[in-house]
Amino acid sequence: WFGKKYFHWAMMVTGFVVGIPLFYNVGFVLLVPLVFSVTYRTGLPAVYTALPMLAALSVTHGFLPPHPAPAAISIQLQANLGQVLLYGILVAIPTVLVAGILFAKTVRNIHTKPLAIFQTATKAHSNLPGGFNSFFSALLPALLLIVMTAIPLLMTVSAQARTVLAFAGDPMIILLASLLLVTFTLGVVSGYSVPTIMDWYSIAVKDIAPIILIVAGAGALKQILTDSGVSNVIAAQVQHIPVHALALGWLLAAVIRVCVGSATVAGLTAAGIIAPIVVSTGVNANLMVLAIGAGSLMFSHVNDSGFWMFKEYFNLTLKETFRSWTLMETVVSVMGLICVLLLNTLIS
Repeated sequence: WFGKKYFHWAMMVTGFVVGIPLFYNVGFVLLVPLVFSVTYRTGLPAVYTALPMLAALSVTHGFLPPHPAPAAISIQLQANLGQVLLYGILVAIPTVLVAGILFAKTVRNIHTKPLAIFQTATKAHSNLPGGFNSFFSALLPALLLIVMTAIPLLMTVSAQARTVLAFAGDPMIILLASLLLVTFTLGVVSGYSVPTIMDWYSIAVKDIAPIILIVAGAGALKQILTDSGVSNVIAAQVQHIPVHALALGWLLAAVIRVCVGSATVAGLTAAGIIAPIVVSTGVNANLMVLAIGAGSLMFSHVNDSGFWMFKEYFNLTLKETFRSWTLMETVVSVMGLICVLLLNTLIS
């Protein structure tokens, strides 16, 4: 549809569509192989290829229900989920265009060599899996998640059956089941021996284990800061700054995000503090949800697991990660606030 010349638009749309139903980390892991496939086909830098897609994933995570933070903040502020989604899309489109298309052009000079595990060797067409097998295997985790979520909604199930579905629908169980099925569909059925498949597993574990440990370390740091009450202390210090209510909600979330690292924690904490101000000032609650969501994406750095995922998957230095990922998140946050304030002037 887009053609090779406009592949970055295709990446942006893909990230936006996938990002609406899936959590950010899940969407990231599922789409990273696509980024490297496009990178090797076009010969363009991986970071330049990835940013349009990752900007779209980030925007949907912070702005649009049914993601946890926007949905929970909407409930706290008694906002209308439908209007939040509508306004969120209006804010998301220009934000993604600036952060994902325009800003990405500034990082074309960042050249990096991705991990060897993502470098795919050219295969003869006769050795490739079929079209149905390829799509089925790639979409299997998402399909299983949809099925496990839909069953209780479409039919009456007993309490015991709900427990089984909850277990089977856990992301770790779904990914494990997908791995076992793909081992058969892409491995055994395609004629690979079990020792060869086990070698693939060994290579994957060797390359991915350090990334998992680094991300886990960042998550542990975030949890210590959260459980110790740091976010509440920070919020108390900045909630009385004399600015517009929407800008104050953005600022509260932004400061907590920079200090604590978790976008969800930043958004929910800021929402709890700003709720009385929403009532007293009469500011649009739907726009406040988006302002807080934008602030919760501000300046991702070393205490955010997403920062380390991007750095390690793309094999970047810290300087390159700050130059690309951190600035991209900052552009998303600032553009989000600008769009919310503009939308407020139009509908107020």
